Amino acid sequence: MYLDQAKKAEIFEKFSKGQAASDTGSAESQIALFSYRISHLTEHLKKNHKDHVTARSLTMLVGKRRKLLSYLKERDIERYRAIVKALGLRR
Repeated sequence: MYLDQAKKAEIFEKFSKGQAASDTGSAESQIALFSYRISHLTEHLKKNHKDHVTARSLTMLVGKRRKLLSYLKERDIERYRAIVKALGLRR
């Protein structure tokens, strides 16, 4: 499996909002997790371009990430800028 508990804990620890790695609900940690999953699915679709179910899942994940980024931008612009810079997003 490409995303096991150890990898999730590493992502949450790196991008949590200052608390411990148990901060799985913050917008930053969710955006980071979605970004990791999006990059994995993108690589999968480069090799398997006829996999329409994964393409739809990728589209839904991008939408979820976009909604969370919009929420974060409205609530706290500094946190938004920090996560975009840390993840290297082009938004």
